[in-house]
Amino acid sequence: MSADCEKIGDCEDARIQRLYEYLDGALTHEDLEEVRSHLEECTECAHEYDLECIIRSVVRRSCTEKAPDALKVNIMARISQIRVEAGH
Repeated sequence: MSADCEKIGDCEDARIQRLYEYLDGALTHEDLEEVRSHLEECTECAHEYDLECIIRSVVRRSCTEKAPDALKVNIMARISQIRVEAGH
Protein backbone atom coordinates (compact mmCIF):
# COMPACT_ATOMS: atom_id res chain seq x y z
CA MET A 1 0.00 0.00 0.00
CA SER A 2 1.38 3.40 -0.89
CA ALA A 3 1.99 6.04 1.75
CA ASP A 4 -0.72 8.16 0.10
CA CYS A 5 -3.42 5.61 0.96
CA GLU A 6 -4.01 7.42 4.24
CA LYS A 7 -5.74 10.09 2.17
CA ILE A 8 -8.65 7.76 1.54
CA GLY A 9 -8.42 5.75 4.76
CA ASP A 10 -5.83 4.54 7.23
CA CYS A 11 -6.73 0.84 7.09
CA GLU A 12 -7.70 -1.45 4.25
CA ASP A 13 -11.36 -1.68 5.36
CA ALA A 14 -11.63 2.11 5.46
CA ARG A 15 -9.91 2.36 2.08
CA ILE A 16 -12.31 -0.14 0.54
CA GLN A 17 -15.33 1.56 2.11
CA ARG A 18 -14.15 4.89 0.70
CA LEU A 19 -13.76 3.24 -2.70
CA TYR A 20 -17.34 1.89 -2.52
CA GLU A 21 -18.58 5.37 -1.64
CA TYR A 22 -16.64 6.74 -4.60
CA LEU A 23 -18.14 4.19 -6.99
CA ASP A 24 -21.63 4.78 -5.60
CA GLY A 25 -21.30 8.55 -6.03
CA ALA A 26 -21.86 9.01 -2.30
CA LEU A 27 -19.04 11.51 -1.72
CA THR A 28 -18.93 15.26 -1.87
CA HIS A 29 -17.46 16.85 -4.97
CA GLU A 30 -14.28 17.62 -3.02
CA ASP A 31 -13.96 14.03 -1.77
CA LEU A 32 -14.64 12.67 -5.26
CA GLU A 33 -11.76 14.74 -6.61
CA GLU A 34 -9.49 13.63 -3.78
CA VAL A 35 -10.18 9.93 -4.39
CA ARG A 36 -9.92 10.35 -8.19
CA SER A 37 -6.55 12.03 -7.77
CA HIS A 38 -5.40 9.29 -5.40
CA LEU A 39 -6.42 6.58 -7.86
CA GLU A 40 -4.27 8.20 -10.52
CA GLU A 41 -1.20 7.93 -8.27
CA CYS A 42 -1.70 4.72 -6.28
CA THR A 43 -1.47 1.55 -8.34
CA GLU A 44 -2.76 -0.65 -5.51
CA CYS A 45 -5.91 1.38 -5.03
CA ALA A 46 -6.34 1.69 -8.81
CA HIS A 47 -6.16 -2.11 -9.02
CA GLU A 48 -8.84 -2.43 -6.31
CA TYR A 49 -10.97 0.10 -8.19
CA ASP A 50 -10.61 -1.83 -11.48
CA LEU A 51 -11.44 -5.12 -9.76
CA GLU A 52 -14.54 -3.65 -8.11
CA CYS A 53 -15.69 -2.21 -11.46
CA ILE A 54 -15.38 -5.66 -13.06
CA ILE A 55 -17.27 -7.32 -10.20
CA ARG A 56 -20.07 -4.75 -10.36
CA SER A 57 -20.33 -5.16 -14.11
CA VAL A 58 -20.61 -8.95 -13.88
CA VAL A 59 -23.18 -8.75 -11.08
CA ARG A 60 -25.22 -6.16 -12.98
CA ARG A 61 -25.17 -8.29 -16.14
CA SER A 62 -26.00 -11.47 -14.21
CA CYS A 63 -29.00 -9.87 -12.55
CA THR A 64 -30.61 -9.01 -15.88
CA GLU A 65 -30.06 -12.27 -17.73
CA LYS A 66 -32.87 -14.81 -17.64
CA ALA A 67 -32.42 -18.55 -17.62
CA PRO A 68 -33.55 -20.27 -20.84
CA ASP A 69 -36.95 -21.96 -20.60
CA ALA A 70 -35.39 -25.36 -21.33
CA LEU A 71 -33.10 -24.95 -18.32
CA LYS A 72 -36.05 -24.06 -16.09
CA VAL A 73 -37.95 -27.14 -17.29
CA ASN A 74 -34.91 -29.38 -16.65
CA ILE A 75 -34.43 -27.97 -13.15
CA MET A 76 -38.09 -28.44 -12.24
CA ALA A 77 -38.02 -32.00 -13.62
CA ARG A 78 -34.93 -32.79 -11.54
CA ILE A 79 -36.54 -31.33 -8.40
CA SER A 80 -39.63 -33.49 -9.00
CA GLN A 81 -37.43 -36.55 -9.51
CA ILE A 82 -35.53 -35.88 -6.26
CA ARG A 83 -38.80 -35.44 -4.36
CA VAL A 84 -40.14 -38.74 -5.70
CA GLU A 85 -36.90 -40.52 -4.79
CA ALA A 86 -37.04 -38.99 -1.31
CA GLY A 87 -40.65 -40.14 -0.85
CA HIS A 88 -42.29 -36.70 -0.84
